[in-house]
Amino acid sequence: MRKENSTNAINEQFLFQVCELNSAIAMISGRWKSQIVYSISQGNNRFHLLKKELPNISEQVLGRQLKELETHAVIVKKEIPETVPVGVQYVLTNKGRDLIPILESLCDWGKTYAEGKEISVCPLS
Repeated sequence: MRKENSTNAINEQFLFQVCELNSAIAMISGRWKSQIVYSISQGNNRFHLLKKELPNISEQVLGRQLKELETHAVIVKKEIPETVPVGVQYVLTNKGRDLIPILESLCDWGKTYAEGKEISVCPLS
């Protein structure tokens, strides 16, 4: 954990104040977070289902990414009643649900250029 008065922390705080985009990107940054959110939206809402859907993620990383998404209120962890041991599922908040179309648009944008769309310089306005 870094110090609150470190240069990195000060720079991050400045960028968050300049534009909320920086804050939003920080919430979903990380190799797996966007895929985790999307997988939860598709019904893979338990730890073992997410692990099955994302076989290359380690359990430690999955746990840490889920915790960070909880911290940013993108998901909440809910106990499943009447299960022994107590079962847990992850549920998107409205903040997480609102993120799904954005992730889908980013995915489409990435596919477009991955498939070789020509890149050109846009004229100045």
